[in-house]
Amino acid sequence: MESTTTRTIADALTRAIVEHRLRPGTKLGEQKLADHFGVSRTLVRQALFQLTQNRLVTLEPARGAYVSTPSVQEAREVFAVRRMLETEMVRAFIGEVTPAKIDALRTHVAAEQAALDQRDVGQRTELLGDFHVRMAELMGNEVLAQLLGDLTSRCALIMLMYQSQLAAEHSHEEHAQIVEALAAKDAELAVRLMQEHLLHVESGLSFERELPVNELSQALSPL
Repeated sequence: MESTTTRTIADALTRAIVEHRLRPGTKLGEQKLADHFGVSRTLVRQALFQLTQNRLVTLEPARGAYVSTPSVQEAREVFAVRRMLETEMVRAFIGEVTPAKIDALRTHVAAEQAALDQRDVGQRTELLGDFHVRMAELMGNEVLAQLLGDLTSRCALIMLMYQSQLAAEHSHEEHAQIVEALAAKDAELAVRLMQEHLLHVESGLSFERELPVNELSQALSPL
């Protein structure tokens, strides 16, 4: 039960970060979190430690826990790793593509469009990141899905800090193009589209932006 509660807290904080409700630099006070979730500070501390493993949270001696603030170098490295992983993922996906897998990706892309139409920023952000994880899940590769889940969570934090005002529609449109290339079993086109897509997202980052901050209680209120 204790580990389940810890996981619930960690998942809730991850969701708040990915959906841009908890921003980089936000102090994660143990007592405030304990009061919010109705648990002990020990459980909160365990949850925060879990989030340090994928670098969403930074623990600073004598200062406490904060939502991480990825550096410019880290941002570039994360995207470099994603390009390497996802290029090979696309090639592997082509080798085992089925109509059912394409239908699943098309359903996901349709959900992205619905979130865009409804101007649901939190849902849109989550779905756009999950598209990449969904591909790994459809391949049955849980290790890859977990790796991409961690990387896309870090990307959500990076984009909150550095993304300029490029329309989210671009990512959605590129996802749709990738799916159609996969459906056609055009490996060369699918790989090129995925590489271009990740490069476009990275090129939309502005590394001169000021760091946004917000209050913990306000960020967690929608949970």
